[in-house]
Amino acid sequence: MSNHILPFLISWLAMGIFMARLIGVDSKWGEAREASKFAQRFFFLGAVLLSIGVILLAFKSGQNTIEGIIYNLETVPSNILFIAALFIITAAIIQSAIYPFHRWLLSAMTAPTPASALMHAGFVNGAGILLTVLSTVLIASNTLTLIFIIGGLTAIIAQFTKLLQVNVKQKLACSTIAQMGFMIMQCGLGFFNAAIAHLILHGFYKAYLFLSSGEEIAHSAPQKLQKIRIRPLQAIVVLIFGIAGAILFSILTGKTSFNDSSIFLTLIVAITVGQATYNIVKEKSITIIQKTVLPIVLFVTGIGIYAILYNGVTALMVDMPMVEVPQPLSVLQIVFGAIFLLGFFVMKLGVYRKIPWIYVRLLNLSQPHKKTILTYKNVTR
Repeated sequence: MSNHILPFLISWLAMGIFMARLIGVDSKWGEAREASKFAQRFFFLGAVLLSIGVILLAFKSGQNTIEGIIYNLETVPSNILFIAALFIITAAIIQSAIYPFHRWLLSAMTAPTPASALMHAGFVNGAGILLTVLSTVLIASNTLTLIFIIGGLTAIIAQFTKLLQVNVKQKLACSTIAQMGFMIMQCGLGFFNAAIAHLILHGFYKAYLFLSSGEEIAHSAPQKLQKIRIRPLQAIVVLIFGIAGAILFSILTGKTSFNDSSIFLTLIVAITVGQATYNIVKEKSITIIQKTVLPIVLFVTGIGIYAILYNGVTALMVDMPMVEVPQPLSVLQIVFGAIFLLGFFVMKLGVYRKIPWIYVRLLNLSQPHKKTILTYKNVTR
């Protein structure tokens, strides 16, 4: 919240130090100590990179406050501005465990469940806040497309790896990484208000999931892997509800245009609604009438609440210089959007299971640091 860069940077460093201590709070457990040290290295690197980026901007603009830097960016040479933006972006994606800096979060499962809830519901959201505060820097340095691609790749890969996990907390960790990917995507699209709304919703949702993870484990039992089969009628229903959800979102927020990046925001809503619809229509324990009515009630209510939150966040951020800056559509964005959709359907249809090298690669990519799970297992206490 500080405007002066010194307490701002010190607070960012202190936040990482305290989070690392919480990860390794059980100091008698060897794996916890290793996880704490492993995470601390990432947090320290992020703090150093953020400090370099912000101090570069402060030195070249002659300002020592965030506000002063933002309103004097024209005095910063373009090459320095771009380099500073890269440092800031890297610090942000480290904080939110975005690929390739994701392994610290996968290795932090030694943290007690309340600490995990805090970490996944609050700490990792730091990137969204940081990128929003310094959004003017990102736009002036023309780095939004880079952020969009990094976030999109992370979202798809993490969704893939989530399907391979057998540990409840590891599944939740992959889910968090994917959600952070979507949040970074929204920043890359120029919708910083959507990113803030997303992190608020994710915070409540992920805190609940972690605090109820014990109950989830207690009610779990080994099950045979189900084959994914989508019947033609199910596909039509999913498509109809996905399109209807996107239209409703567009009406309530007024944020859909085929000429700028807001189309991707609407596409994400359509995918989310379609995925939830599929989960309902494939459920065997509910009737046909329930399968017809339930999606309508859920989506109208859910999208309505999201629209209220979205518009409320936008109103609260009205005094910020860059709240919502839709970017003109580029060929690169369109190509990546097509790749994103292809990857999503490859994941949902389970095609990756038939390609061994992809499966093995994803499994290796989602492993925690070896010292956080293996080093002390055979040591007698």
